[in-house]
Amino acid sequence: MESLLVVDDEPTVRELLSATLRFAGFTVTSAATGRAAVDAARREPPDLVLLDVMLPDMDGFDVVRRLRDGGARVPVLFLTARDAPADKVQGLTLGGDDYVTKPFDLEELIARIRAILRRTGGSAVDTIVVGDLSVDPAGRLVHLAGRPVRLSPTEFRLLLFLIRSPGTVVGKAEILDRVWNYDFGGDHSIVDTYISYLRRKLDPRLIRTVHGVGYVLDRVRP
Repeated sequence: MESLLVVDDEPTVRELLSATLRFAGFTVTSAATGRAAVDAARREPPDLVLLDVMLPDMDGFDVVRRLRDGGARVPVLFLTARDAPADKVQGLTLGGDDYVTKPFDLEELIARIRAILRRTGGSAVDTIVVGDLSVDPAGRLVHLAGRPVRLSPTEFRLLLFLIRSPGTVVGKAEILDRVWNYDFGGDHSIVDTYISYLRRKLDPRLIRTVHGVGYVLDRVRP
């Protein structure tokens, strides 16, 4: 599952884009400032950045300069109201992979994102293996002891989140925030429900409950 970083200082645009892209099957994080975007991209490099040019602390061109100066080669799609030819030339010269002006069509935007990911090789994350379990983020494939396992999109997002930090206990609130994007104290029971789904489809011993804290993904022990 490809990961996207959405950078826009307008909350309505940021939330609309994030929700639409999650529905399209991407993992999405967001930032409202250039500095937050640089920090997020360095901390956990996404497969692509959707970047507004007009940000409150620095413009999107400066964000790309800082990422490139730091060695990051993450693809960038500029998404902005600045439609002057000079702006487009500057953005693409700095290393942007595409330049889309507002207002934009969401279906066309998603098509452009997928085209860039195909062109740049898709997900930058290799297959993740923990014991007998393997997860291919780009192909959205899961295998347990060589056997393919079919998961729903939400089940896959949950498993991908857990397998990226094997052996680490994660709380239900954090899972809600990262998998369902609930940042307002959503119903924790949905986490329990989907954990039970994964246990039925995988090995029941794979995801261990830490009572009063959350869940941890372990290696399957014989």
